[in-house]
Amino acid sequence: MFSNKDLKNLIIPLFLEQLLTILVGLADTFVISFVGEAAVSGVSLVNSFNTIFIFLFTALASGGAVIVSQYIGNKKTAEAGEAASQLLMITTVFSAGIVILLLLFGRPILGLVFGRVEEDVMRACVTYLRISAYSYPALAVYNAGAALCRSIGKTSVTMYIAVISNVINVIGNLIGVFVLRAGVAGVAYPSLIARMFSAAAVTVLCFRKGNGVYYMKQWICRWNAGLLKRILRIAVPNGVEQGIFQFVKVALSSIVALFGTYQIAANGIAQSIWSLAALVCVTMGPVFITVIGQCMGAGDAGQAEYYFHKLLKVTLLFSVVWNTMVFAVTPAILPFFDVAPETRNLTVWLVLIHNLFNCIAFPFADPLGKGLRAAGDVKFTVAWSLVTTIGVRLLASVVLAVLFCMGVIGIALAMSLDWCVRAVAFYVRFKGGKWKNYQLI
Repeated sequence: MFSNKDLKNLIIPLFLEQLLTILVGLADTFVISFVGEAAVSGVSLVNSFNTIFIFLFTALASGGAVIVSQYIGNKKTAEAGEAASQLLMITTVFSAGIVILLLLFGRPILGLVFGRVEEDVMRACVTYLRISAYSYPALAVYNAGAALCRSIGKTSVTMYIAVISNVINVIGNLIGVFVLRAGVAGVAYPSLIARMFSAAAVTVLCFRKGNGVYYMKQWICRWNAGLLKRILRIAVPNGVEQGIFQFVKVALSSIVALFGTYQIAANGIAQSIWSLAALVCVTMGPVFITVIGQCMGAGDAGQAEYYFHKLLKVTLLFSVVWNTMVFAVTPAILPFFDVAPETRNLTVWLVLIHNLFNCIAFPFADPLGKGLRAAGDVKFTVAWSLVTTIGVRLLASVVLAVLFCMGVIGIALAMSLDWCVRAVAFYVRFKGGKWKNYQLI
């Protein structure tokens, strides 16, 4: 069903899009640092808050992508278009509800989440959150359109949109901070404009009938309870999983805060490098959803099993090469951080631990899991993800980092152990073949 050229056309644009997003994120952090510490703190705090909603929109879009992919595999293009249209409708309604909630109760929520912070930091938080909230519908609409584009194999579309959007964002940040001197608003409004552009561009393209599968006006304003139930059957467990994962991340951050300054700094630097190293598996997740979803939609479990093996091999090979390259350049990156030698040495160890397990265990723990979900095996994968996130990562972090006094090294090892346990569970599930028996459409 997918030639090597088809797979290449899926993978490469997705990888470049994710890489560009990370690089632009680093550029945003660099620009906001010129505004002042209060602005940096406010933007950083709200971004951690924004991440929760971004994951929720992504989970919703992933649920739609699975259903659309299965309909495409089953040659039911009209039903696929209907599912995509319903996804656009529900994401718009959901994101609009969140905007209203945050505009009414944003400051109390920030106070509840972040506690008593300095007044200038809280002002920066409120300003950035209000402007960010206006962009949520655009972000949700873009995710819905991107899910459709990826389901029909047009990943180059989202890549080109991402290039233009990120250029708008970076230029806007430079103008807002250095020309208009608008402070936090100077970096918030460019993000809003960039997201609105992305949403408009992808939506216009998704209405094109030449795509084969496209948005249909008559289904955007209707409520198809049965179809929405299929989408939410995948989206809701994914959203719950991501919410728990974010909670555990917050808990782990509080554990890291118990250690010395150099360990906290090393962990922060390492995480920025980890996000770069994890690009391959982040890229391959949507590829598994599209390919396995279409195979299972066509009722061809044999083809699905073939592509499971093929995509796993591609992921492992690509991941080993990429993680090795990132680790190799890490010593060249670290001198740009004004930190002590012991912090740099610890950072190298943290990157080594992460990259080693990211290339041998994470391909089975994440992309393989997304493939199983695309086949309809949702409850098992979500349940195991929650078990390993809480029962392995969180508990092992307490034991290794605190009780065994291993510090952030212990937290990195606990994260790796989480991946290993999940990888074994998902691979055993895959080999058992029960995922072949599920039916979503």
